[in-house]
Amino acid sequence: MATNIPELFGSSVFNDKIMRAKLPKDIYKALRKTIENGTHLELDVANAVAVAMKEWAVENGATHYTHWFQPMTGYTAEKHDSFISPTGDGQIIMDFSGKELVKGEPDASSFPSGGLRATFEARGYTAWDPTSPAFIKDHTLYIPTAFCSYSGEVLDKKTPLLRSMETLNREATHMLHLLGNTDVTGVSTTVGPEQEYFIVERDLYKKRKDLVFCGRTLFGAAAPKGQEMEDHYFGALKPRIADFMHDLDKELWKLGIPAKTKHNEVAPAQHELAPIFETTNVAVDHNQLTMEMMRKVARKHGFVCLLHEKPFEGINGSGKHNNWSLITNTGVNLLDPGKTPGENTQFLVFLMAVIKAVDDYADLLRISVAGAGNDHRLGANEAPPAIVSIFVGDELQAVMDSIENDTFFTGLHREQLETGAHVLPHFTKDTTDRNRTSPFAFTGNKFEFRMLGSSASVSTPNIVLNTAVAESLRQFSQKLEGVAPEEMGDAVHALLKETIIAHKRVIFNGNGYTDEWVKEAKKRGLYNLVSTPDALEHFTDDKNVELFVRHGVFTKEEIFSRDEILLENYSKSIHIEVKTLDDMLKKDFLPAVSAYVEQISDTAVKKKTLVPGLPLTYETSLITKLSSLQAEIASGLEQLLADADAADAKESALLTAKAYHEVVLAHMEALRVKIDEAESLVPDALLPYPTYDQLLFSI
Repeated sequence: MATNIPELFGSSVFNDKIMRAKLPKDIYKALRKTIENGTHLELDVANAVAVAMKEWAVENGATHYTHWFQPMTGYTAEKHDSFISPTGDGQIIMDFSGKELVKGEPDASSFPSGGLRATFEARGYTAWDPTSPAFIKDHTLYIPTAFCSYSGEVLDKKTPLLRSMETLNREATHMLHLLGNTDVTGVSTTVGPEQEYFIVERDLYKKRKDLVFCGRTLFGAAAPKGQEMEDHYFGALKPRIADFMHDLDKELWKLGIPAKTKHNEVAPAQHELAPIFETTNVAVDHNQLTMEMMRKVARKHGFVCLLHEKPFEGINGSGKHNNWSLITNTGVNLLDPGKTPGENTQFLVFLMAVIKAVDDYADLLRISVAGAGNDHRLGANEAPPAIVSIFVGDELQAVMDSIENDTFFTGLHREQLETGAHVLPHFTKDTTDRNRTSPFAFTGNKFEFRMLGSSASVSTPNIVLNTAVAESLRQFSQKLEGVAPEEMGDAVHALLKETIIAHKRVIFNGNGYTDEWVKEAKKRGLYNLVSTPDALEHFTDDKNVELFVRHGVFTKEEIFSRDEILLENYSKSIHIEVKTLDDMLKKDFLPAVSAYVEQISDTAVKKKTLVPGLPLTYETSLITKLSSLQAEIASGLEQLLADADAADAKESALLTAKAYHEVVLAHMEALRVKIDEAESLVPDALLPYPTYDQLLFSI
């Protein structure tokens, strides 16, 4: 039976259509005013909304509600309470008040706080975010909320995101008014996060402790085939994968998530899902739900969805492309160049604000995507380098050159694409090719920030981007404030020229994978923060603290706490990997090698008995090689464990993280080479876990 998609879409969401139908007109208008303008929500309005929300939820099978929030764990959190309320006569009613809608009280001391909260300081609050719609999942009403401590410190990823959106709205609107566009009363950012992921058989996954505990394989010899034939990308979907994707689409559409595009990615067993753009905080919520539903639907199909940035060595890892733009409340995309970008003053001002922001705060953008998993991916030939640069393409480069040199921009000739086949339709080429090696690329009417890791929340990169662009616009406004209307054109031209000269170093339209670019970037003075500890060392720099504090996005204490959390998470991730590797080697791999050596020895003895004088070169060589590797692996493992203990004993979180990166991780990678070599000599039947060829090619 065919699915009625328009009916299905948003059927589990307390959306505008439901609110309009369920709420009294005055309550509906008050709630819409809060959502659109950020005005305070009165308790009587909250009470009325709570009653309608509860009635709708119960009608749709919900028995509980939860305040759904995003702590600093990188995951979401929820505590479920039922709607039941005793009446005193042994009966119950289904009840839900405005107070319960607006405020919840989880335990604030049990989540990462970076030292902001002591263990005995337990009280914390969740506060309803009415700009992100509530939804039903698993018989529970989910209410998107922010999360803070009893004393007001921010402990989540949503509150600073909302703050950053407000400051960008304020600065962008002010700039538009200075440029004469007074019709605009609000500017919002939009995001469309493309999501890459791997799908493997669940039965095989459960036999790999490294996948279960770490999300990635800590060792594994390469399969005979990887991605070198380039036959998986956009290839025909395998039937079971197609069924999984179909069910995933339906579950996402029920939750109002506009899943649009799906396809096979470059690596075997790798795929991608891309949604349509949404307001940033809603897009962040929806991406968290998307990752959750990917895992949930995969289980129903006998699969596991892997969201680690680099689950398999030797093939591409997974990222998440953050497509970011600015939209006015009058429906105009401020990053749309129009047909004549050289004459579009409004576009050029906002374009240069973004370029200046990326150059000024490239370190923060790198920090926003930092993590142990993503360090394995960035800089490889499947992902952008760790150097933050901007691709603008030929046309915008020509526009900027004309502004810098005070010359007239005549526009680039748009060629017709010639395919040589007359049956194919003719169409006009874009003036610019795409650059997949660029970490921050202009792609027509948006910027695509391509450095994000697959498993990460898209909140932090957008907090940084919103705040940095707001700061650029604030500085631009200061220079244009008080300029007479008849002089504004010249003043804007001078501002654009000055900005281009000061920040053109961050623009690079070439191949970001080459060694030449690394050398060139160093000459230009650009950051090359290869590892997470290298990047986080800059988080608390004065200019970065000043940025966030000036715009009210973070307090100084909140910045330092987040720095501490990120450093600790990095070290803990690698520590778990060390413990898992220790467990797998001692209990699984080394015994398997011993068993094979014994088997070969027994075979050699039988051969010698049956055929006296027969050379045993093959057996002797194999036993010698495996025994030598086994000894090296055992010795290397003991050293690795000692390295981890030494790293944990360092006197600060930064020094511990650096020791994990520079010593522990380096030794893990060297040890892996030995393990992979030994594995390639042992028959699959003797290995107590599935190999790469089984994991990647079994579906």
